[in-house]
Amino acid sequence: MRTPTSVLAILLTLAAAAPRLNAQSAHVAPQAMLDAAIQQHLDETTAQRDAVLKVLARDEVKAVAGRVGIDLTTAATAVSTLSGDDLKAAAAQAQQVDDALAGGQSKLVISTTTIIIVLLVIILLIVAID
Repeated sequence: MRTPTSVLAILLTLAAAAPRLNAQSAHVAPQAMLDAAIQQHLDETTAQRDAVLKVLARDEVKAVAGRVGIDLTTAATAVSTLSGDDLKAAAAQAQQVDDALAGGQSKLVISTTTIIIVLLVIILLIVAID
């Protein structure tokens, strides 16, 4: 009586362990693909941090931070703690600031405004003289 019970217990144990053994088979994605995905994420994170640090190193940003009383050393240190959505948002804003400063957008707006005002004054003078 003891032998059939032992055989039944062994069979039930093997049946219960079979799905777990099957679950330990090969991954869906190969290890090289996983490594490449991790490396890509690290590269993106590094590029985003570098973009923020690049803007913080600009002379214009240093001048504004000095006037407002912001310590850029602390800000640069804080960049290393950013991750995820916070880092993405900071990098996007840094890119906008860098584009604006590098492209001279504020100078273009001022010069365009000046041209419009000069043209309006000339038109008023022409109308007033006639």
